[in-house]
Amino acid sequence: MNYIQTDIEGPLIVEPRIFGDHRGYFFESFSLRDFEAHVGPVAFVQDNESYSAKRGVLRGLHFQKGDMAQAKLLRVVRGCVLDVAVDIREGSPTFGHHVKTVLSGDNKRQFYIPRGFAHGFLVLEDDTVFQYKCDNYYAPESEGSYRWNDPFFAIDWGISPDGVILSEKDARAPFYRK
Repeated sequence: MNYIQTDIEGPLIVEPRIFGDHRGYFFESFSLRDFEAHVGPVAFVQDNESYSAKRGVLRGLHFQKGDMAQAKLLRVVRGCVLDVAVDIREGSPTFGHHVKTVLSGDNKRQFYIPRGFAHGFLVLEDDTVFQYKCDNYYAPESEGSYRWNDPFFAIDWGISPDGVILSEKDARAPFYRK
């Protein structure tokens, strides 16, 4: 695996080594030993999967607060997404900054987002399957969100607001306020 630093300390892009031949391909999608050598001790406790039928679905920006914060290791099994992590760690020199990457079934990249980040993704292809590991259990009482198009975060999603498909919850998410 190749671990690529991003412009913000913490998030990493993970590129697997893919072995292909006339039959198809093989790659190791996760090795605890290898992963911990790059990010430190981790105990993933929950795997999640989402399916988006249409291009333009946008999920996020979501996070969990306090003791229930989550680190995530994200990947796309089928389709393609623009994946975004926003630094919401109070006191961080990059607070409010974001990093983004394209994850797809073709490139097989993964995106590690540590605790203290809000996360969102825009679906770029119909019939996209998105999977992720979490190092903490989902706790509805600790969840939070910010509006996907919050001017404070200034994320260029590369799509017109008219082309975005949101849940009612994400459409009502609050804007960040200092």
